[in-house]
Amino acid sequence: MSKFLRGISLPAMIPAGLLIITLGTLANLSIAQAPPPAGGAGGVRLLSGRRAPSFALQDSNMTERDILDYRGHWLLIDFMRTDCPHCKALTKLLEGVKAKVGASKVSILSVVLAPPDNQGTVGKYIAENHVTSPILFDMGQVAIAYFKATPQRNSYDTPHLFAVDPAGNIAWDWSTTAVEQPGFEAELEQILNAKK
Repeated sequence: MSKFLRGISLPAMIPAGLLIITLGTLANLSIAQAPPPAGGAGGVRLLSGRRAPSFALQDSNMTERDILDYRGHWLLIDFMRTDCPHCKALTKLLEGVKAKVGASKVSILSVVLAPPDNQGTVGKYIAENHVTSPILFDMGQVAIAYFKATPQRNSYDTPHLFAVDPAGNIAWDWSTTAVEQPGFEAELEQILNAKK
């Protein structure tokens, strides 16, 4: 794994009931992920098969984005960091998939933790990577819900991608290793183009 790839640690609740978000290296803090099946990317599906937790978060333009506004077509939710080279590669891939499949079939929401990311880092990331999809700021609550965080399972790796189907259910999720496998882009396009 790259030394630039960071895990996000979600420590246990402290006595006052506050949640503190800290950063650590992926090697020390990652949630164990099963390797993808041989022969393709293979959505790992450790966190899928359930209704997508609802949220409304502000993007870098201070526009509130509500997940319920995306019902009726596919939604890709990408948990990322602006300083992660793997995240940059996935951003480029997702922008290409959206162009091929069509914005009427799929939307993309990227989610960063704030802090460490902020308006400046996100603005720079958008400009440098020609991002057309919103990047949302999360203080940790959405990440906790999507990653089913517990005191024993208190971190996740980036990028991590969730595919929410038109009915609002998490149909697939992919860890860093899965999105970097040959065949991932074709698999994702096939899922998004499948008739329900």
